[in-house]
Amino acid sequence: MTYREAINYLYKQLPMYQRIGAAAYKNNLDNTLALDKMFGHPHKRFRTVHVAGTNGKGSVSHMLASVLQSAGYKVGLYTSPHLKDFRERIKINGEVISEEAVCEFIERYKNLNSTAEIKPSFFELTVLMAFDYFANKNIDIAIVEVGLGGRLDSTNIISPVLSVITNISLDHTNLLGNSLEAIAGEKAGIIKQGTPVVIGEFQNETAPVFSKKAEMLNSKIIFADNDFLAIGSDNETITITNECGIVFNNLKPDLTGAYQQKNILTTAVSILELRKAGITISDQQVYEGIKKAAKQTGLMGRWQTLQTKPLVICDTAHNEAGINWVTKQIRQQNFEKLHIVFGTVNDKAIDDILELLPKNAKYYFTQAGIDRALDAIILQQKANKKGLSGEAFNTVSEAYAEAKKTATVNDFIFIGGSTFVVAEVV
Repeated sequence: MTYREAINYLYKQLPMYQRIGAAAYKNNLDNTLALDKMFGHPHKRFRTVHVAGTNGKGSVSHMLASVLQSAGYKVGLYTSPHLKDFRERIKINGEVISEEAVCEFIERYKNLNSTAEIKPSFFELTVLMAFDYFANKNIDIAIVEVGLGGRLDSTNIISPVLSVITNISLDHTNLLGNSLEAIAGEKAGIIKQGTPVVIGEFQNETAPVFSKKAEMLNSKIIFADNDFLAIGSDNETITITNECGIVFNNLKPDLTGAYQQKNILTTAVSILELRKAGITISDQQVYEGIKKAAKQTGLMGRWQTLQTKPLVICDTAHNEAGINWVTKQIRQQNFEKLHIVFGTVNDKAIDDILELLPKNAKYYFTQAGIDRALDAIILQQKANKKGLSGEAFNTVSEAYAEAKKTATVNDFIFIGGSTFVVAEVV
C-alpha cells in the first residue's frame, strides 16, 4: 500500500466530520473501545494529558507539548484538524508520523478488521492510529486534544494524569447543545475519577457544571484565572502571578495574538499541576518551551504572519468567541486600508459572527474546497445584510490573489473565518 492509497482509504472509505459534518459524528464510544481492544489497548502504555475546550485547546496542547519536550521527555501530540498534511495530527517531539507508519497501520487494521467488521469513522480510526504509534515509539507522555465535545469524543478512553478545559462558548450547537451549560456538560465528560482538572476560564454559567462533576469524581479543580493572573503587554512578555507573588516571570511566547495570554495562563497553571503529578519541569524549561512552541511543534495558523508590505496575517478562529478576539486584534493593527479574505462552513451561526466583523473593510468572500464550505455567494448575501461589502470568489486562492493585487504596501490583509480557509494559504 502506498501512502496515497492509505490516505484515500481514510478520506473516501470512512465518514469524516470535516468533509460531511454531523453525519460522521458517533454518539457513543463503542467503535473506539472495540478498536482499542483490537490493537491491544495502546493508550495504556504511556501517560497522557487530555485537553478540551471551545477555543484555545490547540494552542494549549502545543505549548504543553513544547514545554515537556524542552524538559527532555519524548512527547506525543495528537491534534485535529490538520492544515496541510494529514500527518500533522500525529507528532512526536514535533516530527510528524512517517508515511510508512500510516501505511503499516492501515494495512494492519484492514487485516485485523476482516472478521471483526467494525465500521469506524475517520476520527475513530485516526485516534487509534495515534495511540498505536505513540505506544510503538515508547513515548513518555502524550498531549491529546479532544476533537469535538469531550464526553463522547473518541479520545475519551484515556485515563490522563491531568485534564484541561480551556473555555466554553457556543460552537457545534447542533451536536453539543444550545447553551453554555449544556456544552460545558459535554466538555466536563473528560474529567476523570481522582484526576485534577484545570479550567482555563471561569464563567458564571459553566463553573457550577465543572465544580459539580469534579466533586462527584473526587477530582481537584483549579480555575486558572481565579487563582492566577497573566500580566503582559501585547503578548511581548507574560508574567504569571498568584497571591504569593510571581510564579513565572517574563515568559516570551512565539505564539502571537493578544488572545494567547489566556492560553499561556492555562498552560502555566497546567504545568504546576503536572509538577505535582511527579513530572519534573524546571522554570527554565517552561521559558524555553513557551518561547519555542510553534517552532518545536510546527503549529500554524494562530495569528500567523504570511508576509509584510502589505502585512498579511491569518488565523483559524472560526466561532463567535474566537472571531471576537480576532477583531479586537485587528483593531490594534496600524494600516491604511483593511482587506479581509473570509470564508466559513455551513453549520456555523454565521449571522452572529458577521455582526462582529469590522465594517470599514473590503471583503473577499470565498469558500474552502470542502463539502461543508458555505457557498461564497450566500456568504456575500448574508454579509451585505450586515453592512459588509465585497466580492465573492469561488476559491480561496482567487480571493487571496485579488486582495494582494488590490492592497498597497501600507494596507493590512486578514485571512480567516475557517480552519479550512487558512489551510489553503499557509
